[in-house]
Amino acid sequence: MSKESICKEARAKMEKVIARLQEELRGLRTGRASTGLVENIKVECYGELSPLKQIAVISTPDAQSIVIKPYDVSIISNIEKAILQSDIGLVPSADGKALRIVIPPLTEERRKKLSAHAKESGEAAKISLRNVRHEANKQADKEEKDDILTEDDVKRAKEDIQKIIYEYEGKLNDLIKKKIEEILKV
Repeated sequence: MSKESICKEARAKMEKVIARLQEELRGLRTGRASTGLVENIKVECYGELSPLKQIAVISTPDAQSIVIKPYDVSIISNIEKAILQSDIGLVPSADGKALRIVIPPLTEERRKKLSAHAKESGEAAKISLRNVRHEANKQADKEEKDDILTEDDVKRAKEDIQKIIYEYEGKLNDLIKKKIEEILKV
């Protein structure tokens, strides 16, 4: 494996870490309604657990409410049950064909807990980035041991990998900072 392919593989894995963090942060409540709060909740549907976004249309008609219209109205009670059992702390109300969730304003205490959770998610993502770096460095060392890369190539590869991790840590920090600002904004 060449130096370039080691770096390319590391970059692709780091991209996945950032995407996973973005998806997780979408599910954190801010003061506004967002489909991201509920779209990944698993719902019992026809004997299988399915993400809500696959079995219903989710919309935000205004800043304080979410409307969920299932493709099959017979599973509306399953959706309601799944939302109540999730840890998002929201209560849906059914009207026969759809569910409506009114987003109450966040308390200061809840805002602080959510921002702490966002920071924890960021730290977990940083650990994942470091693990990717470690794997890439290990791969470079293995390639040197197998006489595929020279010592200089390995050194350059490790320097390139370090530059890549700085870039992705910057992206990660920006994501966390933006989400925390969103959460704390009244």
